[in-house]
Amino acid sequence: MMNKICVFIGSRANYSSCKSIMRAIQVHPDLELRTVLGAAGILERYGNIEQLINEDGFNIDAKFYMIVEGENPITMAKSTGLGIIELSMIFNNIKPDVVLVVGDRFDVMAPTIAASYMNIPIAHTMGGEVSGTIDESIRHAITKMAHIHFPANEGARQRIIKMGEDPNMVFCVGCPRIDLVKEIIESHRNGNHIDQDEFFSKYKGVGGKFDLEREKFLLVSQHPVTTEYGENRKHIEETLYALKEFSMPTIMIWPNADAGSDEVSKGIRTFRERYRPDWLHLFINLPIDVYVRLMDMCACMVGNSSSAIREGSFIGLPAVNIGTRQMGREQGSNVINVDYDREQILGAIKSQLNNVCYSSEHIYGDGHAGEHIADILSRCQLNIQKKIVY
Repeated sequence: MMNKICVFIGSRANYSSCKSIMRAIQVHPDLELRTVLGAAGILERYGNIEQLINEDGFNIDAKFYMIVEGENPITMAKSTGLGIIELSMIFNNIKPDVVLVVGDRFDVMAPTIAASYMNIPIAHTMGGEVSGTIDESIRHAITKMAHIHFPANEGARQRIIKMGEDPNMVFCVGCPRIDLVKEIIESHRNGNHIDQDEFFSKYKGVGGKFDLEREKFLLVSQHPVTTEYGENRKHIEETLYALKEFSMPTIMIWPNADAGSDEVSKGIRTFRERYRPDWLHLFINLPIDVYVRLMDMCACMVGNSSSAIREGSFIGLPAVNIGTRQMGREQGSNVINVDYDREQILGAIKSQLNNVCYSSEHIYGDGHAGEHIADILSRCQLNIQKKIVY
């Protein structure tokens, strides 16, 4: 009998973290893929990815709205509640054998709770890692609800086992996002570059334009830290004023939908209105194949995105990690950590600009996670009744 695997997608970043798994499930003779799209992944202001998923050859079996506008702690809690209500009906209609959830975003709690209460086994990727913000709590909460675990490295695997999970249900497979990164980087370095003529017009955004091939540029991605709500505008301003000292061509991504997003956005908008920087171009979001190519091309990545640490270690990308959002996450030699301080940020960027490229480090896998996960899901017997094993 074919196992029906339901994958929840809540954002563009979330999709890039499970795309290789979805491909592997889709072609596996003993598995059947079901795709559910919701949260920020269906909203235009965060980069609606419905068309992208369809273009990649996947059918969306259900989509739903759950994000309450406001980007603050109250709306984040309400959004999760709405997600549970919507997903309980969706899961009842789809009747999956397994629900697969990725990582630690706040919206991932909704499918996890709904599936758990409905006695549907949960598969979880990227568990067992350490970081700052609310993601730390969400990640470990999902681990305790999940029935089978696919951590990205051995350190994460050991933490999951120490949490009382059955070692026979914890499989160290690597990070599925690295699967895509490996493909994109190989393609890019073999000559499949970004089309300079259409880049700024196709992906729109606002700000100055520059030659990506001939000019050194920075790539910036800084998201709110939910546990520092009320401080995020000050944090992004420290970054922006450090960047102003360079006035170096910079591509910046708008913040995600976490509580505090509006603080970051207001800081960016006010800065743009005040200084009209022709060196800065802002995008709502970018496709993973474009984003990774930019990572491979840029002189340095700045901000607090996990991509600078996960993908960055694989690429060998000079990166400056700001603040507490990635605090404790395993990282490679490519990262310099700084506080929310413009002088520290400025000094770290200067230091990284002297490093053309670091050696590739396979901290989060070697690019074959998706196929391993599909294979394990096809043959593993899951017990809905959980218990602590120590």
